[in-house]
Amino acid sequence: MAVPLLDVAAQNLALAAELQDAFTRVLHSGRYILGEEVSSFENESAARCGAVHGIGTSSGTDALLLALMSLGIGPGDEVLCPSFTFFATAGCIARTGATPVFVDSHADTFNLNAEDATAKVTDHTKAILPVHLFGQAANMTAIGQLAKAHSLYIIEDAAQAQGATWEGIPVGGMGDFGALSFYPTKNLGALGDAGLLTTHNDALAERARVLRNHGMQPKYHHAHIGGNFRLDELQAALLRVKQTQLDEWIALRTGNAAQYQSLLAGTPELILPAAAAGHSWNQFTVRLPNRERRDALAAHLHSSEIGNEIYYPEALHQQPCFAHLPTAACPVAEQLADEVLSLPVFPEMTEAQIAEVTNSVSAFCA
Repeated sequence: MAVPLLDVAAQNLALAAELQDAFTRVLHSGRYILGEEVSSFENESAARCGAVHGIGTSSGTDALLLALMSLGIGPGDEVLCPSFTFFATAGCIARTGATPVFVDSHADTFNLNAEDATAKVTDHTKAILPVHLFGQAANMTAIGQLAKAHSLYIIEDAAQAQGATWEGIPVGGMGDFGALSFYPTKNLGALGDAGLLTTHNDALAERARVLRNHGMQPKYHHAHIGGNFRLDELQAALLRVKQTQLDEWIALRTGNAAQYQSLLAGTPELILPAAAAGHSWNQFTVRLPNRERRDALAAHLHSSEIGNEIYYPEALHQQPCFAHLPTAACPVAEQLADEVLSLPVFPEMTEAQIAEVTNSVSAFCA
């Protein structure tokens, strides 16, 4: 039985009538940029994050970039960020002219190690950018204490963690800014690119809205250089439809993860992910003893038409584009890059598909 890593078509087709109605509503409105759909989605999404303001953006990457720009981060500044994460986290820092300072991770949660971050604070450090990787919230208590002690801004990268919480508090609402992605593979996915920036701060929200639209205020007057980071009306309307199902989808993901935890417990060689409270399970990521065995399991699953993916095969401090930066000691990040493999955990999975995956993994590890 073939099992895809994700089935976005099945999810969207189940809502086809509602999505088509939303499309028709936008089509007939004649307003396709920054209209009522965007403002409604911003308010609804901000409320889910426990934030006061939501600023819709063209992608999660642009949400991160907009946050950094709105805080005035640029050349001469350093921003702490994990080395084990998707490229956009550090790429956006570099695009502002600031320097990403790579921080190691915890092996059990995959998230930023606040103790290592503390050791890497300098007089140039201006912000910390934790990532809630794979749907599990980073330790925001420790990160908040670090930021307070050193007067740092906090930008949460919650791109992979819609619906996740830290000690009952939603991600995206605990920092100066929170950045979310609605890339189609996320827990809440658009039918294209889309993102959101959240904040409690009125002044930062206003600055972000201005910079999102070329730094223009009033019309055709530019006191600042911004960008074209706007969320369009159509994606906002489609996301408003899908957002009503998010809690159910996360519950289904959580149930699938629990089945994996039960069925794969005690499997030789296999390290299962930590099942922390508040996890929203964008990925179910296991670990093998080394790169050779991990790659062999990936090939074994592919040969059985079972989707899987390596997120991520290289830590960011190992990327060629960052070779000019001072050497960053991130041994756990390097270890994780050798060991991790993500299995299907999407909400529409059937019992038979879960059994197919677990049986194939167990057979390989036996």
